[in-house]
Amino acid sequence: MVELMSPIKNKASFEACKKYADGVYFSVSDFSMRAKANLSLKDLPNFVSNCHKNKIKAYLALNSVIYNNDLKKLENIVQKAKKSKVDSLIVWDPATIELAQNYKIPFFISTQANVSNFKAVNFYEKIGAKRVILARELSLEQIKEIKKNTKIEIEVFVHGAMCLAISGRCTLSAYFENKSANKGSCYQLCRREWTMLDRYNNKLITTGKYFLSPKDLCMIEYIPELIEAGIDAFKIEGRNRDPKYIATTARTYKEAIKAYYNKTFSKKKAQEWKKELQKVYNRNFTTGFYFGEPTASGINFTHSGSAASLKKILLGNIIHYYPKDKVGVLLLKHQGLQKGEKISIEGETTFFEQEIESIQVNKKKINSAQKGQEIGIKVKNKVRKNDKVFVIKE
Repeated sequence: MVELMSPIKNKASFEACKKYADGVYFSVSDFSMRAKANLSLKDLPNFVSNCHKNKIKAYLALNSVIYNNDLKKLENIVQKAKKSKVDSLIVWDPATIELAQNYKIPFFISTQANVSNFKAVNFYEKIGAKRVILARELSLEQIKEIKKNTKIEIEVFVHGAMCLAISGRCTLSAYFENKSANKGSCYQLCRREWTMLDRYNNKLITTGKYFLSPKDLCMIEYIPELIEAGIDAFKIEGRNRDPKYIATTARTYKEAIKAYYNKTFSKKKAQEWKKELQKVYNRNFTTGFYFGEPTASGINFTHSGSAASLKKILLGNIIHYYPKDKVGVLLLKHQGLQKGEKISIEGETTFFEQEIESIQVNKKKINSAQKGQEIGIKVKNKVRKNDKVFVIKE
């Protein structure tokens, strides 16, 4: 069965996808393409061990640009990865590849290498790569040709944000903000409003103000075609996304994959899965380069934020938990809550959703509570102090 890989930002992300993902990819303090989505190096052994207990592969991304003054710290992380028994490193820089070879750690070639042909795949196989994550700028036909002419595993992105630049090689953040996107500090400048001027300062007419902002990739309707192309692993983008996004994407794609193998996949089911995906963070959907180069329909001209049909509204945070009674004390800092509403509870290590079955104030049951109140709510899982509580609304 094709492997499904989910993105990890923190331990709550893992809780969100552990029922569905076959593998997870993540980063530590340095050298990944998502500088704000990191586990601590100290937690790496326990995190990898927890992955393996849940029969999930653990893949550590070390795929940013590497400079001379990075090499000592990079080797320290690779040593820690070896001791922690990560299943593979995700790399592309020759310095990182050499360290993986020296420490005998399996390695995958990152999409940052922009691998776009089978000779490049075969080159990486010769130097020991176990898998190549192909460039996102390939069509399905090009991917099929690569697979026919190679022996090692091939991985592709199937869902999530699309980058303006080839394989993420963007210099906008570095030019305007002195923050390198290639060191994981992308400022998302392509998502801002832009105006186009000519050399005489005349404003040019454009379709919209966000003409540098691509729509998100979504291939849920084409899972059979991707599996039949011989692809070995599907990757979901979104290490900066919240746990609900990670849970929803992992669940829907796993259901679609299983449906293919048990011969129950249908267009009707695919449309239902797509509706589920539209509920969480998205910038509307496109099929990227899979069926030809994107046209204007692949750009979000009118807005750059999320088009999610579900909204999470912050209620407040947990201030105490009574494990014997499975009751959390919630301080409603931001707004009130009613019995029957659906909530999401999220923290560094917490993620689950449930309906509000009961609300208590001073041991008295009530049907609704107001902003500013401290209330007791029955919870189905353990909660922790400072966990955030959101109400989920259409």
